[in-house]
Amino acid sequence: MTAQRIYDTVADDFSRVNDLIRHRLSSDVPLVEKIAQYIVESGGKRLRPLLVLLSARALGYGQDNHLKLAAVIEFLHTATLLHDDVVDTSDLRRGKATANARWGNAPSVLVGDYLYARAFQMMVELDSMRIMDILSNATAVIAEGEVLQLMNTRNPDVSESHYMTVIHNKTAMLFEAASHTGALLAGATEEQEENLKAYGKHLGMAFQLVDDVLDYRGDAAEMGKNVGDDLAEGKPTLPLIHAMANAPEADAQLIRQAIRKGGLDDLSRIIEIVETSGALDYTVRKAHDEAAQARACAESLPASDHRDALILLTEVAVARTA
Repeated sequence: MTAQRIYDTVADDFSRVNDLIRHRLSSDVPLVEKIAQYIVESGGKRLRPLLVLLSARALGYGQDNHLKLAAVIEFLHTATLLHDDVVDTSDLRRGKATANARWGNAPSVLVGDYLYARAFQMMVELDSMRIMDILSNATAVIAEGEVLQLMNTRNPDVSESHYMTVIHNKTAMLFEAASHTGALLAGATEEQEENLKAYGKHLGMAFQLVDDVLDYRGDAAEMGKNVGDDLAEGKPTLPLIHAMANAPEADAQLIRQAIRKGGLDDLSRIIEIVETSGALDYTVRKAHDEAAQARACAESLPASDHRDALILLTEVAVARTA
């Protein structure tokens, strides 16, 4: 099964989700619709809605509400992207200008708010208090993760355990909510529900840890963003945290200073340090550990093409180069 086969297992569902997203983006305010469509259609993998579809189908779900739930998850994700890019003052995402670079910060924040509102409107239509509880809690946790990351900016004293909490809240939480609510929609047993919840969490952690590595090893053209973006923003990611703990003192101090001041003045030297100190390999191993835990959760599900797609997704998450 190739990576494309993951999407092929839910191809019809995926197409219908895309149609639903376009339909629900409609607004009487032209700028709202223009910015929302721009960011939603900017070429992302739609991994989080994919998780909803695969999780529900893996448990034999045969109705249509998983399409609406997948759209809700994508709207929540897109809203966070709009807000993230403003906070990070990013001007490039997926190889295209960010919405804030094209239209300004204020419209981007307000359209992000609109997408949150749209998501909660559709969430109500699902008529499930448990799903609403999980998604509203996830939204709060993600916001807390963003604030934690902001507090950590230009702080070289962030511990590994604290950093793992941040990436769980900021990134893995929506993966977790996607697979968890997909399971609930399908009437999962308690064991299946817990396994799919844990699957999303570990997959999301693996995904973010690989992102951390790609910030130093990735190809800018392929990634659609600049190498060294995290360092430029003064973000102490796991490769930097591990390098500071294990590199020679002079190298560790160089990293500490680079985090404090932000920017890319020392990027080439820091890339060398995170490589030679073993920090990137360490982060890759942590990503593989998370992916292995996700795989074990998926393997407990009933045999099906959808379960096999969930298993393959754990491999794709750590093998990607963008």
